[in-house]
Amino acid sequence: MKRFLALWAFLLAFNSMAAAFVYKDNVVASFYAEAFHGKKTSNGELFSMYSMTCAHKMLPFNTVIKVTNLSNGKTAQVRVNDRGPFVKNREIDLSKAAAIQLDMLKSGTTKVRLEIVSLGPYNKLSQQTGKKACAKMGIKYYEISIPKNEDTKALSHIQQIKSVPRDSNKKWDIQIGAFSSKENATNFAKQAKKQGISSVVLQITSTSVKVAVKNIKTKDLNSKIDELARKGYTDLVVKERK
Repeated sequence: MKRFLALWAFLLAFNSMAAAFVYKDNVVASFYAEAFHGKKTSNGELFSMYSMTCAHKMLPFNTVIKVTNLSNGKTAQVRVNDRGPFVKNREIDLSKAAAIQLDMLKSGTTKVRLEIVSLGPYNKLSQQTGKKACAKMGIKYYEISIPKNEDTKALSHIQQIKSVPRDSNKKWDIQIGAFSSKENATNFAKQAKKQGISSVVLQITSTSVKVAVKNIKTKDLNSKIDELARKGYTDLVVKERK
């Protein structure tokens, strides 16, 4: 156990210096504490409300998440060791220690941003418990992949286009590809649709055929950018919807 804790402390310190990958934004966090203290978590550990851990329905165990309280900007890094929360429209259940660090004890829940610092392995236990938790809540289970370190340029581009101030009354298209051949553009669009990306259209100009996700509200733009990035689309161009 001491060896595990020492290794865990090293990994946490190392990963705190790494760039985090935005997983979800503007989602609801809650916390659990005394009623579960000392009980077994889904990965077999004993839950401690004093540890920086969390429950999530599908992310693999030992994933490290940076959680930002959007109401006050405070952050905490937590490790996934349990499944939940099993309440509709809640994304993550934090330990009491993490809730204190985020200053959310009084409110009980708060809107947060989740950034993955390091992704745990998709082993058999993570997959089985994740699928069971998602089925219980009637949501789709899926696995994600994080861009490798050499793809930091793409991550930087994603963060840059998300940070641009935009008129809340306008709508936007996100270009995900551009081709000289309509056939290639059509095949690319079909593949995007197979990945569950909605509102994919071809936009034909005099010089190219562009593939875009159309008609996105400003309030939904960053979450759509994150979704596209998770599915491997990082060469994005955001354009005002005409």
